[in-house]
Amino acid sequence: MSDPFNPVETGSIRLGGMVRRQPHPSRPDQPLNGAPQMVEISRDGTRLYVTNSLYRTWDDQFYPDGLKGWLAKVDVRPNGGIALGPDGFVDFDRMRPHQVHLEGGDASSDSYCFSREV
Repeated sequence: MSDPFNPVETGSIRLGGMVRRQPHPSRPDQPLNGAPQMVEISRDGTRLYVTNSLYRTWDDQFYPDGLKGWLAKVDVRPNGGIALGPDGFVDFDRMRPHQVHLEGGDASSDSYCFSREV
């Protein structure tokens, strides 16, 4: 973001949800329950990873018919905008993925593991 005091929306996606259950492009006939809850961005800023499980007790409260877990990769375009790629979707059978940790600490939440010299 070049100017944090004047943000500009450059793109959006719709995925899952409580009502619409927007499908992923790779599986257009499969409505997705749950919505992106946990978001991780790669260190190079070119990919976002989203999962739909927050906490089991909350998941059960908001989705009493059950929550089927999934993970989706969102590509970040160099000049702004985001897009769901057809190859970036993982469906979890009876499991609920919570947070993404990429090998080598390639996620925003892993930044505390590394120090940089100034």
